Amino acid sequence: MERNKAAILARARGAFLGVAVGDALGATTEFMTPAEIRSKFGVHRRIIGGGWLHLKPGRVTDDTEMSLCLARAILKNGRWDLKAAADEFLAWMRGKPVDIGSTVRRGIRDYLLKGQLETPPNAWDAGNGAVMRMLPVALFTLGDDELFRELVVAQAHLTHNHPLSDAACVTVGRMVQAALLGADRFALHAMARELVARHPAFRFNDYSGRASGYVVETMQTVLHFLFTTGSFEECLIGVVNQGSDADTTGAIAGMIAGALYGEDAIPAAWLKRLDPVVNREVTVAAAALVRQAPYFKQPGRGERNEH
Repeated sequence: MERNKAAILARARGAFLGVAVGDALGATTEFMTPAEIRSKFGVHRRIIGGGWLHLKPGRVTDDTEMSLCLARAILKNGRWDLKAAADEFLAWMRGKPVDIGSTVRRGIRDYLLKGQLETPPNAWDAGNGAVMRMLPVALFTLGDDELFRELVVAQAHLTHNHPLSDAACVTVGRMVQAALLGADRFALHAMARELVARHPAFRFNDYSGRASGYVVETMQTVLHFLFTTGSFEECLIGVVNQGSDADTTGAIAGMIAGALYGEDAIPAAWLKRLDPVVNREVTVAAAALVRQAPYFKQPGRGERNEH
């Protein structure tokens, strides 16, 4: 597997840009059915804004915004600080974001009112809100699996405390990290099968077509299209044309596919339409986060072909 810094940085940028373009592309078809999408667009394949939130083309939603909150919390302090992450979420909520999920809102309000940094286990918390935002943790912990698991679950439990949410966060993060280091689709498919072996609810063979905010259906959608397509663009188009929670399925698919295929695989037309402020911040943050990762700090790691 390729190990050089330039390749890892390019894949890291691809992952964070993938979150943003998947979010912006999918926001148009969020809460629509596939039949409604076909009737209105044929195949939705352009970043045009609109949707139920009436967004400007290229604007992102909570998926990218919460990811950036975690990135800022890490980069401002140069280390992981759960309270700093919660403070970033709180500042974001106070800024009246264009969209915020009910579980996320409840978790942030509990932090505001109670100082609570871990929401109690809840059978109703099996949503996708912790998975969609966890990329900064995956980048920052590359090379230390124990630290990765600790931090990815900690960020999840700020708002979501459910075994299926935790399992999805861990698997997506590990898939991203493996792809950063050059793993191919076969290796990622093996990781997805391991998830299904531990939690059979995630089984994605014989895909049902449901793409809701329930983390199981989110993951089934993402994994189905990740492994039945051959490019970043095909994967994302397939995912967002399922509608339902399309901004989040698009963001998560973009995260993994961006790491797998790299930033050069993201359609130039999508990048051109993406909010330029977001484009710059995610690009800079991706590189800054992965440069601080344990993998880059280990002697001799990532040095080949650096120049």
